Amino acid sequence: MSGQGLPLRVATLLTGLLECLGFAGVLFGWVSLVFVFKTEHYFEELCKQDAGPMGNATLQNDCKAQDERFLLIFTLASFMNNFMTFPTGYIFDRFKTTVARLIAIFLYTSATLTIAFISADSALLLFLAMPMLTVGGILFLITNLQIGNLFGKHRSTIITLYNGAFDSSSAVFLIIKLLYEKGISLRASFIFLSVCSVWHVGRTFLLMPRGHIPYPLPPYYSYGLSSWSCLRGKKKETVESKKLNLQSKEFLSPKEDTPGPVQQQEARSFWSYVFSQRFAWHLVWLSVIQLWHYLFIGTLNNLLTKLAVGDRDLVSSYTNAFAITQFFGVLCAPWNGLLMDRLKQKYQKEARRTGSPDSAAALRSAVPSLALTSLLCLGFALCASIPILPLQYVTFILQVISRSFLYGGNASFLTLAFPSEHFGKLFGLVMALSAIVSLLQFPIFMLIGGPLQNDPLYVNVTLVLFSLVTLVHPLLVYRECRRA
Repeated sequence: MSGQGLPLRVATLLTGLLECLGFAGVLFGWVSLVFVFKTEHYFEELCKQDAGPMGNATLQNDCKAQDERFLLIFTLASFMNNFMTFPTGYIFDRFKTTVARLIAIFLYTSATLTIAFISADSALLLFLAMPMLTVGGILFLITNLQIGNLFGKHRSTIITLYNGAFDSSSAVFLIIKLLYEKGISLRASFIFLSVCSVWHVGRTFLLMPRGHIPYPLPPYYSYGLSSWSCLRGKKKETVESKKLNLQSKEFLSPKEDTPGPVQQQEARSFWSYVFSQRFAWHLVWLSVIQLWHYLFIGTLNNLLTKLAVGDRDLVSSYTNAFAITQFFGVLCAPWNGLLMDRLKQKYQKEARRTGSPDSAAALRSAVPSLALTSLLCLGFALCASIPILPLQYVTFILQVISRSFLYGGNASFLTLAFPSEHFGKLFGLVMALSAIVSLLQFPIFMLIGGPLQNDPLYVNVTLVLFSLVTLVHPLLVYRECRRA
């Protein structure tokens, strides 16, 4: 590695991993936080006392309206997690890393302080705080994904590792729940998260670039503290930036450094990629699988309460088990990236021997990842549809593997299938459009609780059939590669 030394790059990699693991995707530990909120009597006024068969009041409350309120908050926050990825991706592309990270820190800190100081009487502020927390977290992820560019051929592995860390950060709310049960207040935990903003700011200026990390990486590339010292001499900075541009252009020519299959084609507009069949099917693939995950996470507390027949200790035990399995997403995701990197090298060697396009070989490496993610989702969906409480342990395992493969595979596919200069916008757009589909989770919940009388069979069968449709995407990509 030329340019700045390996220690700085490793420090950037590890601190980025810690940032994604500890902060970026905490929303998806929502089920643990809901347990604490219910203990703190948030929205408890929405619960009604059940009437017995003779019209007598029973000891058990009907808290369907309370569950709907919590699901609505999660639906809004998860929608913002995806939908705001497009404008935040544009901010990252247009205003570069430092501005994007400062916005992320402001949103994240404001959200954690809001959650720290609300109570049951002001619980409606969760509708503001959770989306802010989510948008700040996704900006942390977007600005960290470029770190893969520092490590060349291992880029897909690092991208999937970071996405796995994003998934695993849902365990943070489990830690908050366990601390709460040990007597540490919710306020203390979220104040600690707020204080961590000092660390985020330090990392922004010391270990991250002001602009973007280019790919392929030119020699003598510098970033972090040393790049900020260049501000003292504007002439020097201008000369260096011109030098970097020339070096980047020189390094774009070798076939083995091609980041995607469109490298050697004529320049096309951003919208021509948006309206392509490849992008459309990728959107279907992501939207269907993601809807399953969001619906499962958002309704898990309600599902466990129903299967455990209201046993609070049993619900707590299964909630902890679910959150613990989420932590292992950081260990599952890199296998997806490693699979793609190994296959990419293998297919590109074959392409050089046969004279096939190197770009098609790179894209072909994504096919097993896409197909495996679809099959994992199908298995998870089938297990989640069977109302047997012990079986949910298997559901939890399949869910975390599927989800860690989903987001890592999504980011890696976009880097292979489309030009790098459009990555931020395309990543944001596909997440934003899939967010609109994710809004279906709330009406689905209302449908199950209303006309279907708490019987989700027909909904589950329909969603399982849609999960089968996602297998079309890897088949079409494979066919496209074979044609090339």
